[in-house]
Amino acid sequence: MTPELKAANLVLRPLTHEDTPHVHRLVNDWKVVRTLSSLPFPYPRDLAEKWIRSTQEDSQAGHAYHFAITRENILIGAIGLVLSEDKKTASLGYWISPALWGQGLTTVAAQRIIEWGFRFLKLEKITADAAIDNPASCAVLKKLDFQEVGKSTRRFLSRGQNCEVTLFELNRARFLELNPTPPLPIPEEKPKPVSTSPEVTTTHSLRKPKTLLVVAAALLNLENKILLAQRPEGKPLAGLWEFPGGKVEIHETPEQALIREMQEELNIDLTASCLAPFTFISENVGEFHLLMPLFVVRRWQGTPFPKEGQNLAWVNAADLAKYPMPDPDLPLIPLFQELLG
Repeated sequence: MTPELKAANLVLRPLTHEDTPHVHRLVNDWKVVRTLSSLPFPYPRDLAEKWIRSTQEDSQAGHAYHFAITRENILIGAIGLVLSEDKKTASLGYWISPALWGQGLTTVAAQRIIEWGFRFLKLEKITADAAIDNPASCAVLKKLDFQEVGKSTRRFLSRGQNCEVTLFELNRARFLELNPTPPLPIPEEKPKPVSTSPEVTTTHSLRKPKTLLVVAAALLNLENKILLAQRPEGKPLAGLWEFPGGKVEIHETPEQALIREMQEELNIDLTASCLAPFTFISENVGEFHLLMPLFVVRRWQGTPFPKEGQNLAWVNAADLAKYPMPDPDLPLIPLFQELLG
């Protein structure tokens, strides 16, 4: 389903039936519709209603994701990704109210959608095109690091003729090179007391990586489905799914930390006797080394509730690969499929 995303002072959200009059009013403007190849002019209201309905159907089927661009709860444009049949590539399209042209809002919205497409949908490439007499759109794409790859012609219904367009594309490798994965938060360390005795500092100690100790749980219900939590907007790796858990404080054991985290995140009570060690992750992640013991939990008190605004999903082991996860979690998928298969 199309999620709600934040981009600076913009909110990108799914389109709804209530957006129909606003979409119709904004698109039924020659300055807008002349840049959109598939729309007629004049643009009838019933076509706006049908299009919004189709965006909801496409989202449910996973064929395309269209977002309303809003600012202060007012719809000012739309943006979307239409996926290829193999879902490895997508085409980017957008429009925004002419009254707001030149303010950089399209770039802000497109940057967030592109990031979501590459990090969450795991797209390999995103394509786009713009009429050659639409230099503003070409400038937006170049600012977003799209590369010009050729020319073509496209039928523009509003103009009633074929028009030359410039073709652009941006691949995943280039995007990730220019926009490295945001690091997970590094736990704060309390300052150590200054020693008055002489010490010898070795090169090895200076290069010792920081270790981030976190703990996670695979909660299994009676149907052997696993609970996943989606990282909410505003946090690093927003939109990715993970096993719930968190940082182990300096005074805690992993079991104590997991009991606390499950209460804080999901409002459920665990006891140490219900925790079964399953496996662990040990991997360099950004500026530190991640060490994450993972426990299997089948018994708890209460019903998991997302206290931190995260989405929750009960997932069959066979379907885990359908949920984009942080890279360190990916090796866990076949282990659970073997355990629960």
